[in-house]
Amino acid sequence: MDFNNNEGNVSKEQVVRFKKLLNRVGILLGIIIVLLVIGLIASQFLTDYIWMDSLGFGSVFTTVLGSKVVLGVIGFILYFALTYFTLSWIRRSYMGHFHGNQLPSFIQSRKYSILIISGIALFVGIIGSSIIQGFGWEPALKLLNYAPFGETDPHFNMDISFYLFVLPFIKFIVNVLLVLGVFFLLVEIGFYSAFHMYRMSRSAQLHMGITLGFIGLLLAGMHLLAPYETLLTSQVNIFQESVVHGLSYTDDVFNIPKAYVLAAAAIIGTIWLIFALSKGRLQSMVTPIAIYVGLVIIGQIGSVVVQNFVVSPNEFSKESPYLEHNLEFTRAAYDLDQIEEQEHPGNNSLDEDMLERNALTIDNMRINDARPILDVYNQTQTIRTYYNFNDVDIDRYEIDGEYHQVFVGARELSTVDLPSQAQTWVNQNLRYTHGYGLSMSHVNKITRQGQPEYMLENLPPEGVMDVNTPQIYFGENPYQNVIVNSTVDEFDYPMGEENASSRFEADAGIPMKGFNRLLFALNEGSFRMLVSDQITDESKLLATRNIMERVNRIAPFFTYDEDPYIIVREDGSLTWIIDAYLTAERYPYAEPHQYEENYIRNSVKVTIDAYSGEVNFYVADPEDPLLMTYQSMFPDLFTEEIPEDIQAHFRYPEKLFKVQASMYGTYHMSNLEVFYNREDTWQFPTEKYFNEDIVMEPYYITMKLPEYDKEEFILMMPYTPKNRQNMIAWIGVRNDGENYGELFVYRFPKQKNIYGPQQIENRINQDSVISQQLNLWSQGGSEVIRGNLLAIPIEDTILYVEPIYIESSNATSLPEVKQVIVAYGDLIVMEATFEDAIEKILEMNDPTVDLGEQEQPDLDEQPDQENQPDAGEEDETETPIQPILGAEDQLREFAELFEAYQAALSNGNWEEAGEIMTEIEAILDEIE
Repeated sequence: MDFNNNEGNVSKEQVVRFKKLLNRVGILLGIIIVLLVIGLIASQFLTDYIWMDSLGFGSVFTTVLGSKVVLGVIGFILYFALTYFTLSWIRRSYMGHFHGNQLPSFIQSRKYSILIISGIALFVGIIGSSIIQGFGWEPALKLLNYAPFGETDPHFNMDISFYLFVLPFIKFIVNVLLVLGVFFLLVEIGFYSAFHMYRMSRSAQLHMGITLGFIGLLLAGMHLLAPYETLLTSQVNIFQESVVHGLSYTDDVFNIPKAYVLAAAAIIGTIWLIFALSKGRLQSMVTPIAIYVGLVIIGQIGSVVVQNFVVSPNEFSKESPYLEHNLEFTRAAYDLDQIEEQEHPGNNSLDEDMLERNALTIDNMRINDARPILDVYNQTQTIRTYYNFNDVDIDRYEIDGEYHQVFVGARELSTVDLPSQAQTWVNQNLRYTHGYGLSMSHVNKITRQGQPEYMLENLPPEGVMDVNTPQIYFGENPYQNVIVNSTVDEFDYPMGEENASSRFEADAGIPMKGFNRLLFALNEGSFRMLVSDQITDESKLLATRNIMERVNRIAPFFTYDEDPYIIVREDGSLTWIIDAYLTAERYPYAEPHQYEENYIRNSVKVTIDAYSGEVNFYVADPEDPLLMTYQSMFPDLFTEEIPEDIQAHFRYPEKLFKVQASMYGTYHMSNLEVFYNREDTWQFPTEKYFNEDIVMEPYYITMKLPEYDKEEFILMMPYTPKNRQNMIAWIGVRNDGENYGELFVYRFPKQKNIYGPQQIENRINQDSVISQQLNLWSQGGSEVIRGNLLAIPIEDTILYVEPIYIESSNATSLPEVKQVIVAYGDLIVMEATFEDAIEKILEMNDPTVDLGEQEQPDLDEQPDQENQPDAGEEDETETPIQPILGAEDQLREFAELFEAYQAALSNGNWEEAGEIMTEIEAILDEIE
């Protein structure tokens, strides 16, 4: 027995020691886990800061982080304190209402109660902190730094900035507190429902009364804010919308007074509830709630009555003043209020003198299209499988004193296309680090094979300008992070049987030495990065090399255009340009263009050096109050001085132009009654592109405006009336020099029918000669691709141009421009080149040119008897029989050549096909 007892005593001691050991291990593991979590979070913040600081934007990071920390602390304290206060009051109420033996021990124990309440409050506080800092940091910074617009609304006389910056933050705070109040009320109801405490416990009644009072005051605050909200929506009740976006007649005469009545009812009802609850008159608490709910329902019914029986019978008369505000403020929100409309006569005045006066416009007539030309670039200029062209953009350059509109594409690196055996860690991280050079071609010139005529091509780039820094470390491809200046030479470009190498020379990147190396190796999850002897103290990490990810990481509060474009600067370096948009959702009276967004500006132009990754946020519109607000928030983010060689390549973004042009299609109407009835709505035309009918996209052209003497880069879009196809107007925006961003509109006379793009497309389909040729080419394994139809204004007339591509069904085929269609007035021709087509149009259009003088006799005139040939000349006058007989042989030869041409296309023999087509064209010229 003693042995057993001794054994039992030893066992108990071992159990106690084991428990202590487990507790210590558990505490140690808990500390380690907490430290690891804190370390991971801290390392992420630290790597982000180091990266931002390496680009010169460390203050942006600290400003955002600082605002989040401050709001996070405020949110944590608010949620923690209210939760702790609520649960503590509930415990105190329980302790005062129940006997000790009726309550669980953890409630009776002050120590355990505090621990449990603190734990719950801590959890709720963390949630509240994340909510407040996550959603509130930007509105809070805007509230503290906003710039006034200098314009007030006509009803409340509040500056526009109040609706964009002040009102949203106030609503955010009210909504957060209201949700919190309702949450705590539900918690209190749950706890105080036990044994009907809300009937018998004065402490419970007082607690719920305070919470109800808190909720009532917040409801009253929401109702007091509601009148301002009427300027931001077209909704007049839960069932109906007004014809006006913004304040309407129903809002003015009914909804605004109703809001004040409901605010007063909320306050009075809250006082009533608290009084009834404190007196224990629970049944009477239903009365104020019922009255409040009844007033809300009556308010909705009253709004419906006013809208249906007062406004609808005489809607235009009632809504006219508000329609005027809607019209005025929408134009201001989309920067349409400065547009000047002019008349475009739409004359048929095209002649050789006009073409000579507009030679630069004609010389820059876009014959190539961006979509087919991207395929051509990728097949003829990638050189190696690990290069690719992600996009081809349109731009303009002055070369040797001449203005050229061009296509430009960057030759970027794609390491995923390396051979599988070459996809090693060293190759992907140290050696293959950058793309190389770009290709540039004329928009209006093609080779004999129908391919674009290059101005810059090959490796290294050769052509009309010097590209002194052709390496592209930063671009549009999904690049991974790389390390430069290692012991491994970087691949530059293929050169014969060997490869050219280079070293990164820019003062950029994150030094991979000391603590940085450990920190970023952990961040990359790469042990190889930490231990590799190929990485030295001179090595640098180039991180976030995709330019869209790069700018979004620096300034996520902007919206960025999805079409970056690359330029060649005067020093021969390459730079990407991205348009950044500043948008808002609460501009009073302005109609949204998507969702709730109703204010947009392209106030910032972002550049990223393709070699060094240097980023600049240039101020493009310093008068934008929203930009001024961001400048006050982040003074070190923006650069005001813009280099001339960068500013020369600024393009007005298509996205912004489409939004403005779409809104102007409705808001160009200045007559209120016409605007109310939408009698003169303009819309974007349709065209046939790639053999499908699509809505036309805006396009850049080089042209000379009628009132100016110099050609310029213009972005334009034709308009057609709603549900009709004739062209009624066109809108454009200037891109060059001091005139950048000037919008203008030309209207066509309403008494004239000016063909719209779709009407021209239909006429092409109906032209027996053209449609027959297109159908002929589409047979035999080839596809006919119809490019963009461009409507080109030239002085007081309009010219239409559409390229025709032919592409074999072969997988490696190249689309080739084989014909160009030109339409003018009632004339339409298709020729091998634009020059031939425009000459044919001139011949057909000019009544002084006698086309039959050399080609055919005038059948309307009877031959003069004095000029009849004598018998000796009879054989010569009947010689036309010989060409007819010869034509059969020519037709047979032509058919054989065409079959050979189709066979060459099908087999992908482009050179042979081009030679055969040249021979066919020569035969056709002889026949003519």
